Amino acid sequence: MIINGKEISEKIKSSLREEIFASKKKIRLAVIKVADDAVTEKYLEVKKKFAETVGMDVRIYEVPKDISTNKLREKISEVIHIEENNGVIVQLPLPEGINAQYILDAIIPEKDPDVLSSKSWGKFSMGKNKILPPVVGAVKIIFDENKIELKGKNAVVVGAGRLVGKPISTWLIEEGATVSVIDENTKNPEEYTKKADILISGVGKPKLITPDMVPDGVVAIDCGTSESSGQVMGDIDPAVAEKALIFAPVPGGVGPITIAVLFKNLFELSK
Repeated sequence: MIINGKEISEKIKSSLREEIFASKKKIRLAVIKVADDAVTEKYLEVKKKFAETVGMDVRIYEVPKDISTNKLREKISEVIHIEENNGVIVQLPLPEGINAQYILDAIIPEKDPDVLSSKSWGKFSMGKNKILPPVVGAVKIIFDENKIELKGKNAVVVGAGRLVGKPISTWLIEEGATVSVIDENTKNPEEYTKKADILISGVGKPKLITPDMVPDGVVAIDCGTSESSGQVMGDIDPAVAEKALIFAPVPGGVGPITIAVLFKNLFELSK
């Protein structure tokens, strides 16, 4: 079965719109924008459109690309202290030379729908955060909707990055799965992937995982995005769908759900 992320996103959108209307709250997401490129603009447009349809506001705070780490941190602190901003996110990636984690740590957990500050991460890794990182929330929704049991399952996470690999593997362990994390230093990665009940990848390398690397009946979730010849591609070759019990592709799988979860998180924080 191939996951239709847009369909799931629309369900979340409809439910969220009703909740926001009933709450009569004005909810605003503040976005710190440093990069100025087509990909960033595309991501922001998608977020703004989603917010608009559920009755939320998105306020973009643009800063110059040559801003220093300290000046950017000061700007974020200023934005956080604006009462109308219920949540603050930094549109990643940041320019080279800026200490990204130092910048993200300026965001207090009460206004961190992306769960990227060290304090938010600490609470999440201890199971004490009231919201999940958006990509984790998206994967959880896919598993819940398809009644995928995680306890005792052999889960392989490809990539150990801060946005996908680390939060996903942390959550899977908490849910009782046996987790292997593989990266560019792992010898013979197919020895792990061939034994996977669940395979989740978030590296950003087109068609890194091929059908011969996975077993029949695998649950394959692609969270990696890259561009090849002008096309958006995922880490997992689409041909894997023929062997998979469940396959979440790129584009159209986890991505739309992740954006929906971001705004669901924002609503939770606004409470």
